[in-house]
Amino acid sequence: MGTVAKRSETAAETINFRVPRAKKALIDQAATALGKKRTEFMLDALSEKAREVLADQTRFQVDQRQLAEFNRLLEEPISDAAIRMLLRKAPWER
Repeated sequence: MGTVAKRSETAAETINFRVPRAKKALIDQAATALGKKRTEFMLDALSEKAREVLADQTRFQVDQRQLAEFNRLLEEPISDAAIRMLLRKAPWER
């Protein structure tokens, strides 16, 4: 009895879009810098961005005690160490 080939979850789909020449060159340069092909680089970058967007959409549920603790922490004054850190220039700004 033969098996019927099912489309696997990893089957490739095609996405086509136009890109300005300058952006394509930038993408190619970055892909080359990482030793990746353009498609691999773009898929990785787009997937990472998609995960970031979806993570920002995530809801967190807390109980009353956790909410009270969270609000208490928000109301606490900022420590001197934290203020110094926030006021210090980043290494790339120096």
